[in-house]
Amino acid sequence: MMADTQKTTTPETAESSDDTPSRLETLRARYPWLDHLVRAGGRYQSSKGDFFAAGATYFSILALFPLLMIGFAAAGFVFTASPGLLDDAKNKIADSVQGDMGNQLQDLMDQAISSRASIGVIGLVLAIYSGLGWMANLRNALTVQWGTEPPSSSFVKTKVGDLGALLGLFVALVVSFGLSALAGSGLTTKLLELVNLDHLPGVSILIRVLSIVVSLAASTLLFTWVIARLPRIPLPYRNAVKAGLLTAVVFEVFKFIATFYLKGVTSGPAGATFGPIIGIMVFAFFTTRIILFATAWAATDEANARFEQTAVPDPVTIAPTVVVRPEPSPTAVAASIAAGAVAALTFSRFRSRRR
Repeated sequence: MMADTQKTTTPETAESSDDTPSRLETLRARYPWLDHLVRAGGRYQSSKGDFFAAGATYFSILALFPLLMIGFAAAGFVFTASPGLLDDAKNKIADSVQGDMGNQLQDLMDQAISSRASIGVIGLVLAIYSGLGWMANLRNALTVQWGTEPPSSSFVKTKVGDLGALLGLFVALVVSFGLSALAGSGLTTKLLELVNLDHLPGVSILIRVLSIVVSLAASTLLFTWVIARLPRIPLPYRNAVKAGLLTAVVFEVFKFIATFYLKGVTSGPAGATFGPIIGIMVFAFFTTRIILFATAWAATDEANARFEQTAVPDPVTIAPTVVVRPEPSPTAVAASIAAGAVAALTFSRFRSRRR
């Protein structure tokens, strides 16, 4: 006869089962890159990355209107210097838009050209103002990813620093876009034609790979500069290269997906009207999110731990407590005196009896 065995659960067994690591914890312990990725995601969420990305997107859209004003002013100067080009533009408008609408567009063009100087000056002032607001918001968002609030500074020093960062970003964009344009302008093909190597088998694949590599290198330089210089935490370039390369790879994949998205958005009549502004908003929002996450990834890197600033504790205020007791009333004073007199009289009688 076999006895049934029943498995009992003791407190020690229950405690050990509760301490069993989860699947994610096991994978994080096995793969350091996954642990780093999870910690970066936690830093991004705790630092309200999506909230700051939305704010930066708002300032980005706001800065477009002054830039459009500057573009209209520049076009006005070009049309003034080239009357033939102006006539061609008006003819294209007349061919594309018939009736009163076409005439109104031509009159609007003439007004914009006549007031090109004032439009350009106003647009430049507004562009500087909105650009500084956008840069301040972006720098604060990137700084918060390091786990600290932006250090306080004087208003003038902060704005001068933001203006320098804005000019530096403009230079970095020019360099990055210039390299990307050279890679896609057929320069590689022309160089191969000069050395008579353009007819080799597989040369088209080589040109495509080189263009991707150059574009990726240009994006890496741009995002490395952004991660190293835009936060108000000083970070050497060599410590930001890995985060810059990660951002460049994700950004190139995002650009590839965004091309299909924009084609789908602008295919209909409503998309042709509102698609461009929606596309710009989506592009700016996701690009900002990518940069913020890459900054959080750089901030949680163990190699950059020494650059993270320790949060300053709140000041301690020592406030002594003074308790003011109310003065005794005359009745209480009289009662105390009477009690003392009775006690003294009783004590004197007691001594006299003992004698």
